[in-house]
Amino acid sequence: MMIRAGLAMTITMGGLAFVPNIYWLLFLRLLNGVFTGFVPNATALIASQVPKDKSGAALGTLSTGVVAGTLTGPFVGGFIAEIFGIRNVFLLVGAFLFLAAILTIFFIKEDFQPVAKEKAIPTKEVFSAFKYPRLLVNLFLTSFVIQFSAQSIGPILALYVRDLGQTENLLFVSGLIVSSMGFSSMMSAGILGKLGDKVGNHRLLVAAQIYSVIIYLLCAHATSPLQLGLYRFLFGLGTGALIPGVNALLSKMTPKSGISRIFAFNQVFFYLGGVIGPMAGSAVAGYLGYHAVFYATAACVAFSCLCNIVQFRSLLKVKEI
Repeated sequence: MMIRAGLAMTITMGGLAFVPNIYWLLFLRLLNGVFTGFVPNATALIASQVPKDKSGAALGTLSTGVVAGTLTGPFVGGFIAEIFGIRNVFLLVGAFLFLAAILTIFFIKEDFQPVAKEKAIPTKEVFSAFKYPRLLVNLFLTSFVIQFSAQSIGPILALYVRDLGQTENLLFVSGLIVSSMGFSSMMSAGILGKLGDKVGNHRLLVAAQIYSVIIYLLCAHATSPLQLGLYRFLFGLGTGALIPGVNALLSKMTPKSGISRIFAFNQVFFYLGGVIGPMAGSAVAGYLGYHAVFYATAACVAFSCLCNIVQFRSLLKVKEI
């Protein structure tokens, strides 16, 4: 699946360099959405191949790579676009995706044993095999809330920075604030992944959500762009225990035969949060102001944290679930 995603995106992203009009651009972007999924499949692969007691560290390392790419991509893309033109950016992206597919083919080995269609376990049985099925659903909702909260801030961040008094170089300053969170997340993801393996990912997840609520509330009370940037940097230090923590818990709880399906369901909730979050954040900002977005986001994360505490209530005393 990773090879399929890599090769397909090589064509859909590289092909954007040759589109004659906006309709072909839209078509290739839609096609790219159909075939994308390299990172989710990489997550499922790690979860199925890495020993359970090391899954947190492994998934944290993957998260570090994803964040590093997210940070450096816009800088590299903008630099190349200014010097060589926008179309050449898509050619470079296609080349990188092809390289990723080649590296996957030759250097990533999977202990894969195909299951005959008649022997495949039905999805209902996969869910019933869980010791704590309600906890599984709660983790799906946690993924939704994490992405919903993160994306609800995106549309209003530059406007909030302007509201705090930044009028010159607004986009540059806003970009620095966004990047500060990314850099701190990249720094902490691997460390928190290893810590989760030692103390329990469920404990660390709850602690990270409490930490996130505090930082969101601080962001709502920021009085300057510098202060907001500091809070966003501090927020990034805790994000390495959120989605990687959920993924580590899913990998430890899920039978190997159903791990791809469980991670697919989790990605649906994650992407759904990414779709609804920006719309909800913009709506709240339009009616109640920019500060209200952070209050509403903090409330959503607090509610999710409370649900996790209730679900984990007896499990917080133990290291492993």
